[in-house]
Amino acid sequence: MKLLLINPCFPENFWSFSWVFSKIAVNKSALLPPLGLATLAALTPRDWHITIVDENIEEIDFDYDCDLVGVCGMAVQYPRQKEILQRFREKGRYTIAGGSYPSLCPEEYFPFADTVLAGEAERIWPAFCRDHALGRARNFYQETDSIPLTESPTPRYDLLQLHQYQSISIQFSRGCPFRCEFCDIIVTFGRKPRTKTLQQIEAELDLLRRIGVKQLFFVDDNLIGHLPRFRELVQFLKDYQHRYSYPFSFGAEVSLNVAQYPDLMKAMHDARFHWVFLGIETPEHTTLREILKTQNTHEDLLTSVRTIHQNGLEVYASFVIGFDNDDATTFERQRKFILDSGIILASIALLIALPKTPLYERIEQAGRLRQQEPSPDLWNNWQQTNIEPLHLSYEELIQGFRQLLMEISSDSAIARRIENKLRVLINRHTDLGLSWWWMLGYSLRFLWWGVILGGPKRWYYMLRSFLKSLLKPKSFVWVLQNWVIGLSIQKFVSKTFKDAYNRKNSLPASRVTKTFPSKIELIPEIKLKKI
Repeated sequence: MKLLLINPCFPENFWSFSWVFSKIAVNKSALLPPLGLATLAALTPRDWHITIVDENIEEIDFDYDCDLVGVCGMAVQYPRQKEILQRFREKGRYTIAGGSYPSLCPEEYFPFADTVLAGEAERIWPAFCRDHALGRARNFYQETDSIPLTESPTPRYDLLQLHQYQSISIQFSRGCPFRCEFCDIIVTFGRKPRTKTLQQIEAELDLLRRIGVKQLFFVDDNLIGHLPRFRELVQFLKDYQHRYSYPFSFGAEVSLNVAQYPDLMKAMHDARFHWVFLGIETPEHTTLREILKTQNTHEDLLTSVRTIHQNGLEVYASFVIGFDNDDATTFERQRKFILDSGIILASIALLIALPKTPLYERIEQAGRLRQQEPSPDLWNNWQQTNIEPLHLSYEELIQGFRQLLMEISSDSAIARRIENKLRVLINRHTDLGLSWWWMLGYSLRFLWWGVILGGPKRWYYMLRSFLKSLLKPKSFVWVLQNWVIGLSIQKFVSKTFKDAYNRKNSLPASRVTKTFPSKIELIPEIKLKKI
């Protein structure tokens, strides 16, 4: 049996880093590989021939000789996922839809997939494979249980072009204990985190170490969701890194309450965690309590971020505009917090009501769901939202959001954040595990595309931040990396808004309804799901 597994391309979004991969890190093509497909491949019968194609790094051959085509998909990939499934189905291939969005809204896929898989794959995928071999495959398989991750195999990393990715994905747990109103994590994976064994993680690390992988990202929705087991994990990682002379650098999604555990942050630093991604969303404690994100209210948020920086972990974070308490003053408060915190990778998005979340149900009951034609802008939550705001007009929300992004991505804002972070970020690991030859090429390309072509104003801001880096030992490479991230975001923001203004209906007229079209879905997953 010949199985083709496809990860559809993502529309241009915050996490594409297109400028980085086209101009600076030219030997890479994308941020992360499709770990889900590699796991699915490991669950497939051994006598099947499996090919994985990631459209984010290579083109799809629609004439490929195969018997079955499985296409995964997050919400932002839905339009492309649908196109791929339809084209292969027209060619007589058996088509299968699965992934996070088919799990959330499987009914969307019945018209153009022979089989739809909803939920975690460890049991239903082998069941489908057995049924298909016997000629009795059903059109719908749904997992209703929370699968113990002890049943999850080592992913088939050998089927991925790992050299094409900036970091490699690894997973320790599923689920999150918190109750954030807008998040679909607990809908999909539940509130009781489940974890792999340390033996499973060791087997995956051994495999990745042998093939020369350097940078690993834990894709868990909240790596510290189960604190006792995470403590065991981080101690294991410390020992493993020491045993093999520190072959890896790590990044992870965690909740902001990590700042309440100094011993945990020290252990993460010792294990060579370089950065953490936080769901900060808003600096307003009143809003945080109303959306049930109480894990962010233990102390002043700026204090928490600086505490994490002082423990040698760089903070990346998500922010959201469009909560019920947001008004005309919200944009300035968000801007000030992001600048003061020094967070260079600040993902700012419009609030979207995802189907089947508590937020969706509340907004629908209040008659505040916007009825409009679905578009990539909505799926990327960069230009549209499906929620009618309370204290702003819809147009004021969009215009204020755009203005905030333009201000945050300016050269002066990038420099100011770097300088603010330099004051508090200490003992940060700077070894990226890269050869001097690679770093030389990286630096020379940045000099041309990032510095020289930026003009005198940028030269001034860069010179200022690089001079200040001299006060911190080994900070030069870190400042360079932050400028690359900042400029990549700047390029995306500029291009996105330029394209939006060139389109005729960039601001659709507001129409409020108590019903919601089923095809208006939803939040960008590659943003690293909000915690």
